[in-house]
Amino acid sequence: MLDYADPEVRQMLDRKIVQTFVELADTLVVDFDVIDFLQMLAERCVRLLDVDAAGILLADERGSLTLVAASSDQVRLLELFQLQTEEGPCLDCYSSGQIVTCADLTAERQPWPRFAEAAQRAGYAAVQAFPLRLRDQTLGAMNLFSHTPGVPPDQTSAVAQALADVATIGITHERTLRQHQLVTEQLQYALNNRVIIEQAKGMLAERAQISVADAFTAMRSYARSHNQHLSAVAAQVINQDPLLTDLLQTQHRTTEDGPRI
Repeated sequence: MLDYADPEVRQMLDRKIVQTFVELADTLVVDFDVIDFLQMLAERCVRLLDVDAAGILLADERGSLTLVAASSDQVRLLELFQLQTEEGPCLDCYSSGQIVTCADLTAERQPWPRFAEAAQRAGYAAVQAFPLRLRDQTLGAMNLFSHTPGVPPDQTSAVAQALADVATIGITHERTLRQHQLVTEQLQYALNNRVIIEQAKGMLAERAQISVADAFTAMRSYARSHNQHLSAVAAQVINQDPLLTDLLQTQHRTTEDGPRI
């Protein structure tokens, strides 16, 4: 647990917070990649805040939540379980538009018994969900998980909600604020792309004999180095374009050279 009373800790966190917001703001350009943006947000939450995992869910045009970003495969499976069982903090957070906190998932009485049991099996003992909300419109929710029980400090919750707000602004974008239909179409497009990306991860992992996480990392690296959207790279992998060979060769060279740092 971070000691927020320590001046050096607070100074370090202030620098990281500023750096994170600048990095997120830099991605808010025309035609930015929503999936990659939210994946980066989930990863930055783990690095910046005193939490162990993060997941982000968005609602489609029917109001159904879909997982779009997770800091690890373990939390990805837990979030999918939450959606499958239709119980958990993200669902309550999305429906209420308010922060939902459970300081101890091991307690006897739980609002989501099946989710709490699954979270414990995954090694998580506490969770806090933050709404992705703009005025009276809630677009989704962000889950933050911890291995140890406890209520997060006020500073952590404040920064987490601020990051969720930045994500909401990025998703809606300035031009979508003037027309609700554009917001719906952009979200649905992102959700559809996530399905393609998941399929491509599995195909690449199987062909290259690597983990799904390494396959996702390979696709993200290729997309960034070649200035392409992650969904476009995924589509090429699924269509077995020559790109697939390039990804496999890159992964093979990385494996031979040793683990990535």
